[in-house]
Amino acid sequence: DKIDAKMGQYIARLLQVDMLEARKVQKNYFREYGTTLAGLMKHQNIEPRDFLDFVHDVDLSAISPQPALVEAIAALPGRKFIFTNADTPYARKVLDRLGLSELFSDIHDIYATQYIPKPEKPAYDSMLDAFGIDPVKSVFFEDMARNLRPAKAMGMGTIWINNGAELGAHGHDEAHIDLTAETVEHALTAIHEHL
Repeated sequence: DKIDAKMGQYIARLLQVDMLEARKVQKNYFREYGTTLAGLMKHQNIEPRDFLDFVHDVDLSAISPQPALVEAIAALPGRKFIFTNADTPYARKVLDRLGLSELFSDIHDIYATQYIPKPEKPAYDSMLDAFGIDPVKSVFFEDMARNLRPAKAMGMGTIWINNGAELGAHGHDEAHIDLTAETVEHALTAIHEHL
């Protein structure tokens, strides 16, 4: 929510519009281009680092360590990666707050994809290539349903974390989702029951 508000502030300042209009622009870009950033780069030719630095400068004190989540993720076999439309510094701060920093081999962020966001297939290709991931032996967790379509098409198992995120169900298609859960913990419980 804090990042969402910061995006609105950035757009309002950039376009010199009120917050209501800024929110419309923000959500339209997100729906059309995969991220608000992609739309801003296309239509306003912004410098992406300026945008990312501004919107990720938020107070993370509401995020607390999650020992049960750490334990459940640690019990999963194989390497674990973060694939995010955000940037690595922000992702690392969140992982640190949750106590998950040591569990992930690496982070593939929006810079690594050369600003091509999920759900664009080249973003997924760049992640698989960067880490030598075999998609058929992988499971992809995602809170945006539309981002599962390319993962499923590549042969990955797909898990949608339907956590009530705004626009999380945008592009929802059950054919591309193997498991739906409200939280990562619920998904991991279901997975551990089948291991």
